Amino acid sequence: MAKKPVQLDANGKRKFGMRDCLAYAAGDLGCNMSFALKGTMAIFWTQFMKLDLWYSLLLIVVQVWDAINDPLIGSIIDADKRQYKRNKFLSYIWFGSIGLIVGGACCFLPFPNAPVWAKMIIFIAGYVVWDAFYTIANVPYGSLLSLISKEPADRASLSAWRSVGSIFGNMLPMVILPFIIYDSNNNLVGEKVFLAALIMGVLGFFCFQFMIRNTEIREDVEVKLDDQPKFNVLEAMGNFLKNRPAVGATLAAMGMFLGMQGAATAVTVLFQSYFKNVQASGIVQMFAMIPIVVFTPLARKMVVKYGKKELATFGAIISIVASVLMLVLPMTADGKGMLIYIVCQLINALGMGIYSTVSWAMMGDAIDYNEWKTGKREEGTVYALHSFFRKLAQGVGPALALVVMTALGYVGANEGQQTAEVAMNMRYLVPALYLLSAVMQFIGLSLVYNLDKKNLATMNAELDARRGVAAPEAEEAVETAETVEEAAEVPAE
Repeated sequence: MAKKPVQLDANGKRKFGMRDCLAYAAGDLGCNMSFALKGTMAIFWTQFMKLDLWYSLLLIVVQVWDAINDPLIGSIIDADKRQYKRNKFLSYIWFGSIGLIVGGACCFLPFPNAPVWAKMIIFIAGYVVWDAFYTIANVPYGSLLSLISKEPADRASLSAWRSVGSIFGNMLPMVILPFIIYDSNNNLVGEKVFLAALIMGVLGFFCFQFMIRNTEIREDVEVKLDDQPKFNVLEAMGNFLKNRPAVGATLAAMGMFLGMQGAATAVTVLFQSYFKNVQASGIVQMFAMIPIVVFTPLARKMVVKYGKKELATFGAIISIVASVLMLVLPMTADGKGMLIYIVCQLINALGMGIYSTVSWAMMGDAIDYNEWKTGKREEGTVYALHSFFRKLAQGVGPALALVVMTALGYVGANEGQQTAEVAMNMRYLVPALYLLSAVMQFIGLSLVYNLDKKNLATMNAELDARRGVAAPEAEEAVETAETVEEAAEVPAE
């Protein structure tokens, strides 16, 4: 049987299609095979390794490394003008994926009887190794979206499918691991966490390899070594802070991760001590993924009709409503209360799912915005700083949550046997953290991010003209932008 010929676009590149979406989804699946266990880290280091509040302090310390690590690697990638066989981003991802095979497992070395100073060294060293390789893979991966396609609908599809990859990457630890790493008394078994992290690192490596082999770069800019100005890291960082779409999208992402990562430890304790069924937590969180899965196929059409900013802001409002309901409804410590929790989480997940399916496309537009305003793309630095603030939220969120939990009576050494007062405190702390998350998303998306549907069309048209797009195509893009602008100015009847 003859092999079906590959369809090419006007530039001789493979036409955008499902292969691109699946490849991009596989990339985030690979990232999350390593990253998803981070939600278990606080329980591992407080209940199994017995570091208690030391862990909160150590999390803040390793964020100093993040402050250096992410922007540094992003600027190195941007300043790298060497010619690669395929693409420099794909080359960095390949290298990072190798280190992640063991990087995640380094964060869960099980030595509970070691001296406190030794545990602190193990934690910092393991985190630094993991974080370095994760950044090397994740920063260029996020930057790829703006190079795979410039079309808003294509970017919406890539962003939505990235969310699919993230969903499945999170489902494994959320649903399966609670049955494996906890014993019958709801206590964590640290040795099993280490083994699980090692296996997930291997699975992540194969996901990255699939992505690398099936990614088509369509917007790659030719490197002209003689014409390249010297890369300025401080200037690039200044450009990021002036980039309203990047700052707004980053604030929203920080809010999302404060809710996801900050509440993760409290949610575990909630199911350990309030509902007294930690194994059920994974199944409950799996149900919360249903709205995201349902919405993903609709994302492309919804973005074309309403716009990314508009859609994401609506999602943040839904999450705010769900969090308030979780606070005020009678969520008792029985099956009825757990049902209320599940329903509220379904609504919250719908709002978060609407935002998450377009969030990466919004960052792709923010990279274009940087080029529009400054004349420089700086993909690596823009995404690296975005990644840094996200990871800052991922680290500071759990640390602050643990400080609050400790103030509310939580004792890590008690493992799954917390007092009734602590259990009740978790019942209110969890929705409060989700509410904080949703409010931050709303502020970032509605008040800071300024690329609505009208502005986005104008930006894309001007960039096409500036890049020297073929005349008919550029004229069509400008006409489209003008049509959108005129339509936006027509008053409603």
